Amino acid sequence: MKINQNYRNLRESYLFSEIARKVAAFAAKHPEREILKMGIGDVTLPLAPAVVAAMEEAAREQGDKETFRGYGPEQGYPFLREAIRDYYKTFGVFLDADEIFVSDGAKSDLGNILDVFDADNTVLIPDPVYPVYVDTNLMAGRKIVFAAANEQNGFLPMPDERVGADIIYICSPNNPTGAAYSVEQLRAWVEYANERGAVILYDAAYESFVSEEGLARSIYEVEGARECAVEFCSFSKTAGFTGTRCGYTVVPFALVREGASLHKMWLRRQTTKFNGVGYIVQRGAAAALSAEGRAQIGRNVSVYRANARKICEALDGTGIGYTGGKNSPYIWLKCPKDLDSFAFFDHLLERTGVVGTPGGGFGKNGEGYFRLTAFADGETVEKACKKLRELFGQSIERGRRCI
Repeated sequence: MKINQNYRNLRESYLFSEIARKVAAFAAKHPEREILKMGIGDVTLPLAPAVVAAMEEAAREQGDKETFRGYGPEQGYPFLREAIRDYYKTFGVFLDADEIFVSDGAKSDLGNILDVFDADNTVLIPDPVYPVYVDTNLMAGRKIVFAAANEQNGFLPMPDERVGADIIYICSPNNPTGAAYSVEQLRAWVEYANERGAVILYDAAYESFVSEEGLARSIYEVEGARECAVEFCSFSKTAGFTGTRCGYTVVPFALVREGASLHKMWLRRQTTKFNGVGYIVQRGAAAALSAEGRAQIGRNVSVYRANARKICEALDGTGIGYTGGKNSPYIWLKCPKDLDSFAFFDHLLERTGVVGTPGGGFGKNGEGYFRLTAFADGETVEKACKKLRELFGQSIERGRRCI
């Protein structure tokens, strides 16, 4: 028996597990201190009333012999796939419902999609980056090259003709930096991928936070993307499904490599390894995309946007540089005095009780930066912003930095 030796190349612990351990240790040592969690990107607002009502009705259906449903289609019920298709139409993207595959979340599919690719592929991943992109490819033993995202390029790296890659990860709006690509910028990536026969894995989990005209909601807004891109999205951050679990992946019919349809390959993979998302959850997801549901979840997204704005306002004028916030639930700030991001995590926790995410956990280029999330509840954000102003602003007004 032999184990997968590639697991030895992984960090000892997953970033967010490490943060949870540190926070638990601090809480045990200081039970009297209030901890303001603005690190892990979990939502805090409840499911929309329309979603709850649909799930309650679906649960009743499951309790009636006449309406009970057992195994559903692995790729998702038609009613949800058609609702997702119609949602895309609202921002000018036209898909076939059969190109949409319902899943239990974007994170799962971002790892599972690698089943259809050979291990002998070079993967291009931006740095800093959501750790799942890197770890799932390390597990498979693929060669990884990194595209540097930094202040000079606005944390939005563009194609480098000198770099060859077979699989390309793009996340926009980006986790962790909050930066978002325009449609024109994505056009360059689509051309790059099509010229090389590469495949783009496009993570659109935060598309609903895009507010500026010209920024992309979907890579399929770019002509030619259907021939080179798979898109992943989720109901987690938009509709509060982090505890309910539902997402979807779009694999266009036109995406063909080495004479093989990736759509057919993914369908075969899903029907072999996945039993589908529960009927009750899918009814809730469909309700989230109804006119009533979209209005309700839109109000929730507005709350998170307001939280992001408050965090940005707390940082404005303090001399602390940051990106994100306007088109993203994440604010990516520069650690004062070029502090190590994990040292800053400890310092911030000790001085203020505010929990964020060290940028170093997202890659080499994340070192010296720090991520805050707008998904915390409003009261937590208000308290955290007050703490941040006290920590940064007051000392700067006195003519020196607080750290």
